[in-house]
Amino acid sequence: MTPERIAFVASVILSLSVPARAETIQVTIDKLVFTPAEVNAKVGDTVEWINKDALVHTATATNGDWNVNIPASQRGQVVMKEPGAADYYCKLHPNMKGRIVVAP
Repeated sequence: MTPERIAFVASVILSLSVPARAETIQVTIDKLVFTPAEVNAKVGDTVEWINKDALVHTATATNGDWNVNIPASQRGQVVMKEPGAADYYCKLHPNMKGRIVVAP
């Protein structure tokens, strides 16, 4: 086998064996607003809501896939498991809305 071929095979093996690193995407809740209102994620990423309000909130998927309770001055999170767009809202304050676009 030529050195070029060995290098190519090694690069293919390394690219297959190193998993992609999952990220944590943060959304702030402040004054009854999700900021940013829309975020992009990949399957396996975590979306974390940071509640700066003195009120309890939720991040509830409109399709019912997940519901995150976020106490006042606390954090809540969910791992994105499926690709697609996920609209969400706060059950306690339905005017609060957000969207997560999840890539494969």
